[in-house]
Amino acid sequence: MECQTLVLGAGIVGVCSALHLQAAGHSVVLLDRDEPGRGTSHGNAGLIERSSIIPYAFPREWRRLLRYSLNRQSSMRFSPTFLPQLAPWLLEYWRQSSPQNLARASRAMQPLIERCVTEHDLLAEASGMTGLIRAKGWIEFYRDQQEFDLAVADARTYDQCGLHYQILDADQLREREPDLSGVIGGIHWLDPKSVTDPGALVRGYAALFVQRGGLLLKGDACTLRQQSGHWEVQSKEESVRSEQVVIAMGPQSGDVFAKLGYRIPLAIKRGYHMHYASQSGAQLQHSVIDAQAGFVLAPMARGIRLTTGVEFAASDAPPNEIQLRRCETIARKLYPLGERLDVEPWLGRRPCLPDMRPVIGPAGNHEGLWFNFGHAHHGLTLGPVTGRLLAEMMTRAPTFTDPAPYSPARFG
Repeated sequence: MECQTLVLGAGIVGVCSALHLQAAGHSVVLLDRDEPGRGTSHGNAGLIERSSIIPYAFPREWRRLLRYSLNRQSSMRFSPTFLPQLAPWLLEYWRQSSPQNLARASRAMQPLIERCVTEHDLLAEASGMTGLIRAKGWIEFYRDQQEFDLAVADARTYDQCGLHYQILDADQLREREPDLSGVIGGIHWLDPKSVTDPGALVRGYAALFVQRGGLLLKGDACTLRQQSGHWEVQSKEESVRSEQVVIAMGPQSGDVFAKLGYRIPLAIKRGYHMHYASQSGAQLQHSVIDAQAGFVLAPMARGIRLTTGVEFAASDAPPNEIQLRRCETIARKLYPLGERLDVEPWLGRRPCLPDMRPVIGPAGNHEGLWFNFGHAHHGLTLGPVTGRLLAEMMTRAPTFTDPAPYSPARFG
């Protein structure tokens, strides 16, 4: 089988890359070892995060670092045996999180964040998936007055960015979330949207790709090889040859690019989710975030989804419920969660780079090889917009923003 472009990875980033290349006139094959949207794209908090104009940085305040070092926080935990292996990456992450570097990363991410909702709206409308998306924003709530005051001051600095938000005192917050207790105030970010079933959204986008004539195959991306000026990969049905190939495999991207000789510092931040029923007819109206404890409670099609913060552990290490249990204990004091609805916690892996921006563009050392991965906490948010940027680059069309900040060449 032959095609013009082969996209490896059927998560949100790969599916959107395939859709935009298809719209630009390419014949595209999309290949994954599983069904679309079954990996990292399935288990996130369901936020299209228009308000996250500042990336998640490594903490630099010594008091906060000391608290994290005790490994007892709900927002972050680490496997002590894995830290020595991860230490060089963490050191670079810390260096890139300096005020100057963080400001540079924020400027680089701003053009992508600004378009994230618009690009999702276009695909949701075309795929008939608008019913999965809610335009209610999300609420960041606080239990400590000092932390709340600092958050409000930070929010004020975003006024020049055109973001819309409302500061809520305890009474105003109770009006919007009557079943949320133990909070003193919050910030309602109005620009983001939320998704009630992220995996289903990705599958809806993938169905649009097939409806428009694209081919979706199962296969092993690690069989990728270059020969006679073409790229070839083995699907379950037959081998596929293409002129160009896109690696958009999220946390598994390193399994392929490392074999081709690229040294890109892609690391994994693990995270968990669990679904719960609500007690006594309680209802959660918005996705809410406990900024201090580092977890999200999101109303989903299956129930209330609790998603955890960051776990630093080997990608293939067995699941560890410590962090989820810590978050659940706090969450039950704030909202009347009922019984667990999942047999076991879902474990996902976020593909992260130390400079807090994705890799998008030509690989550099191989003709026809392109990258689109490393979206960290914002894969669902940025899948459509980075898919558009990649397609513009690959078709030599004018790009809506300068792609240089995302170039793979920045790693040498």
